[in-house]
Amino acid sequence: MPFLVKDKVLPTVIRMAVPMLAGTFAMNAYNLVDTWFVSRLGTDALAAMSFTFPVVMLLSFVMRGLGTGAMTVVAHALGRGKHQTAARITTHAVFLSSGVAFCLMVVGLLTIKPLFVRLGASGEVLALTQQYMVIWYWGLVFRILHMMLADIIIGTGNTKAVSSLMVGGTVLNFILDPMMIFGLWGFPKMGIQGAALATVISETCVLAAAYYLIHKKYQLILFISHSRLRIVASWRRILHIGIPTMLSSILTPLSAAIVIKIVSGFGQAAVAAVGVASRIEMFAFMIPMTVGMSLVPFVAQNYGAKRFDRIKTVRKGAFAFALIFGLTIAGFFLVIARPLGRLFSSDSEVVNILVQYIHITCLGYGFLEVHRYATFCMTGIHRPIVSGILNAIRVIVLMIPLAYFGAKLFGISGVFWGRLLTDVISAVIGIMWTGVIIKKASYNRLSIN
Repeated sequence: MPFLVKDKVLPTVIRMAVPMLAGTFAMNAYNLVDTWFVSRLGTDALAAMSFTFPVVMLLSFVMRGLGTGAMTVVAHALGRGKHQTAARITTHAVFLSSGVAFCLMVVGLLTIKPLFVRLGASGEVLALTQQYMVIWYWGLVFRILHMMLADIIIGTGNTKAVSSLMVGGTVLNFILDPMMIFGLWGFPKMGIQGAALATVISETCVLAAAYYLIHKKYQLILFISHSRLRIVASWRRILHIGIPTMLSSILTPLSAAIVIKIVSGFGQAAVAAVGVASRIEMFAFMIPMTVGMSLVPFVAQNYGAKRFDRIKTVRKGAFAFALIFGLTIAGFFLVIARPLGRLFSSDSEVVNILVQYIHITCLGYGFLEVHRYATFCMTGIHRPIVSGILNAIRVIVLMIPLAYFGAKLFGISGVFWGRLLTDVISAVIGIMWTGVIIKKASYNRLSIN
């Protein structure tokens, strides 16, 4: 029986979460490193990176939706002791993600200019944005495949391996960024294009390592004849989880894009500040993210084994941890926001807006994590629709209206206060609703074929 369904709950979660600390640090540092090096090119380049952020986030969540669907179904099969089924689904997931990646690449390349014009980019900022995204889109297949395989490795419970992949990719990106952006050690000076190319090369190397682990160590790739019926059946199971997860996940970058559009009305300095602040605040979620990345496979495997007692225990513990850690990290960010801002910009207007953003929104970090944990628990027990509704409430019902009216009534600070209020209310809803759903599921003792 897999250790996720037999070992004590707290030690098991710690065993999964702690190795991911280095990985989540690396994952957050990945974007931050790119942003810092690009910031050396000037405010226009930094604003261009800020415009790419919601689009990159959007497509990353699409990829993560597929990965979460595959991970949940594979983890459920492993929880039931069906390794052959898990291997078949993993192989079919690779077919699916490759096709999706190609389609997204084509659509992305055809829509770069009109999309970013609508987001508010213009002039030199628009030109720099286009230069970055052309290269990024060409490397999309490597990004999607490596994220898919990494999620499946997490589904096995081996978060240490995924953490090592993340760290390796970030280190390689850190080495390549200055070489390609500034033309060091014989490389041509590529500017913002160099940042994109460094990302593509790093992710290709991570993909190769992830495939080796999946195939050689876990034996989850099957080189056999795959019938069309079985492929379709696997895709149906993956997409049953993946599509609702994908649709709910893209609401986050959608709201980020709308917020950037609202913020762009206050000038390029405001756009640059919010873009940098969004990357900085990722470090506030670094440790909670390690717990979150462990929740879906833990809940999924225990759901497969019908261990609802363990699901209830991990849910309560995760919520308590999120609130306590959120309060602690908020105090820390209140102190270091301005020094952090000065690392990324010498423009006083950019720094002041960045500090204002962090000082207000950091008070809701713990509540935001509670909301995320609630959606992860629902995905793990095969309730992706509930997870999607929770995200829809947060983004459509709360975030976008509060940001819009906040900006109209109170200026740019109103956008930030709208975000804080959104985080608090969505957390309360998540706590109450998930409690009811899990209690009902434990009574029904549902099983998934």
